[in-house]
Amino acid sequence: MSCMTEYKMMYDVAVVGAGPSGSTAARCCAEAGLSTILIEEHAAIGYPIQCAGLLSSAAFESCGVTRRCIQHTLTGATVYPSAGEPLCLDAGVPKAFAVDRGMLDREMTAMAVSAGAELMLKQYARSFHQGVLDTIGASGACRIGAKIVIAADGVRSPIARSLGLDSPIQILSGIQADIRHASNEGIVEIYPHASPDFFGWLIPIGGGRARIGLLGRDRVRERFVAFLHRFYRRHNTLTAIVTGALPLGARERTYADRVMLVGDAAGLAKPTSGGGVYTGVRSAMHAADVAVRCCELDRFDASSLEIYEKRWKDDFGRELKLGMQLLEVRQSLREEEIDRAISVLKEPELVRAILEAGDMDRPSRLILTLMRHPGIYQLAGLAFMSGLRRFTDVLSPGFGRFP
Repeated sequence: MSCMTEYKMMYDVAVVGAGPSGSTAARCCAEAGLSTILIEEHAAIGYPIQCAGLLSSAAFESCGVTRRCIQHTLTGATVYPSAGEPLCLDAGVPKAFAVDRGMLDREMTAMAVSAGAELMLKQYARSFHQGVLDTIGASGACRIGAKIVIAADGVRSPIARSLGLDSPIQILSGIQADIRHASNEGIVEIYPHASPDFFGWLIPIGGGRARIGLLGRDRVRERFVAFLHRFYRRHNTLTAIVTGALPLGARERTYADRVMLVGDAAGLAKPTSGGGVYTGVRSAMHAADVAVRCCELDRFDASSLEIYEKRWKDDFGRELKLGMQLLEVRQSLREEEIDRAISVLKEPELVRAILEAGDMDRPSRLILTLMRHPGIYQLAGLAFMSGLRRFTDVLSPGFGRFP
């Protein structure tokens, strides 16, 4: 596309951002017969990488890609206290995958293009008003007409900002690096004390390599350097250092006249793990369905798009609300309380319950299971326990009073 200051044509849908959320939305819209353009500000799909590259089995399946991007299969996790024995959780069967995010993103974008979406690279979408998307980049200053915009433009979404929509509840910063490291090849390692706002991680990616990183609100670089020194040795090769931001807590509104926000742009990352691919892809599917419906009805006002927010909330909104409560509890715990919680959860019956009910994408089943287990009451008195009392309203209105 070559532009100066006028828009080339009117599209049914313009999708901003070619990550997993944007590519899914563009593919679904194009498959439904809508004229669709997918706009990406960077020159190459999948870069820069701003993701740990850990996908649950359900998240990977939702992407609809081949297995070529899988680097390593993971079966469980080990949680390390500041002192004492760790909590080992190994299901013995595949639970998640370490993936090459660049390869994953490129395959998903290729699927959108194959479905009929037009791809526009190196073009920054800075605002959307009255049916016109204002962009600037390699194609010059372009004004692109669109009946609907699906904004998948990340945590600091320029589209959301141009509409005056509020921000996610929290925004964490993260740093990650790949290093050579001999580890338990099928097990993710979690270090709560590496970052008091979230946690640190080590993700095996095969071939004697691992991704090491953490997320936090402040002193992120300082904490990352200290955390890295646990594993880094002079002979190790440090590669692929990446930084990024993670939105936690959905925006108060994820739609406006002619606009729907999906994925990180809507603040839909999971507060329990930081993962955003599953919720991003799911929200994109809902947005595409609503876009098709609105084009059929020729109605694009906010009241017509409100159903999009209801759909994603019905799908996984309860999980995100629960996740934010868990995050608030986690951020209130002292180091010794975290160690005590890890110690209690090592009880064999609780370990079995976690392995049977645990789900990276939908934690409510696990919380309900733990709340019904007598062993959990050993945590009485902790902020963690007081938090569990609040979860009953989120999990099930008919659950009954928590003792």
